Amino acid sequence: MVKRIVKYSLVALIWLLLWQIAAQLVNKQLLLPSPIEVGVRICELCLSSSFYRAIGSSLCRVVTGIAIGVIIGALAGLLTAFSGVARAFFSPALAIIKSTPVASFIFLIVLWVSRDIAPVIISAMIVTPIVWSNVETGILNTDKALLEMARVYKMSRWAKIRHIYLPNIYPYFFASVRSSVGMAWKAGISAEVLLFPLVSIGQMISDSKMLLETTDLFAWTVVVIILSVVIEKLMVVLFSALAKKGLSTLKGGEKID
Repeated sequence: MVKRIVKYSLVALIWLLLWQIAAQLVNKQLLLPSPIEVGVRICELCLSSSFYRAIGSSLCRVVTGIAIGVIIGALAGLLTAFSGVARAFFSPALAIIKSTPVASFIFLIVLWVSRDIAPVIISAMIVTPIVWSNVETGILNTDKALLEMARVYKMSRWAKIRHIYLPNIYPYFFASVRSSVGMAWKAGISAEVLLFPLVSIGQMISDSKMLLETTDLFAWTVVVIILSVVIEKLMVVLFSALAKKGLSTLKGGEKID
């Protein structure tokens, strides 16, 4: 653990030094502020209440979207894995969501909902297809020998779901959450930048760009990156704990028929 911290600290220090050198070579704060200037600006922002209001509002939108996406994706994956008709019916929708640019969805969605709700939907749309595909794949890749054993011992459908399907889905579900959370955060912030809802990180970034406050732009970008890492770690830990607790409860709460 200590070696890992030292290693990543050294890597971060090297990149900061390269950034500092590049800033000195450019020698124009408007084009490339130094990491020291950006760090000082972040500290100044931390003293402002608007900083925390913007972060809180953006976090609320994106986390809500992630939760909605996980729920819809998991349910859709279950449905299409067990129903060929549902799979054939919904597969075009899944393909469209995967292939359509996020910017197109942002401008389409804002025609139907308010600019405060649009980032929630965008975040959910990023998470949904990833969780959907992984859950469906996890079910379809279930060991056929286990299913044959369940048939021989006449296990009920609910018992098969609890004792065979859910443990097999878990690693796929975990991987989908891990890969989609960071993407959803970035997509949600991108939606805010384009739609600039009041009191949001996106509004702050957009204002910095329009006012040519490059240091503020870099500062908010660093904040977004830090929050992206923190959110990803927290969401992975949360969903992992919930899934493990659910699996242990299911395994211990019912005898196999």
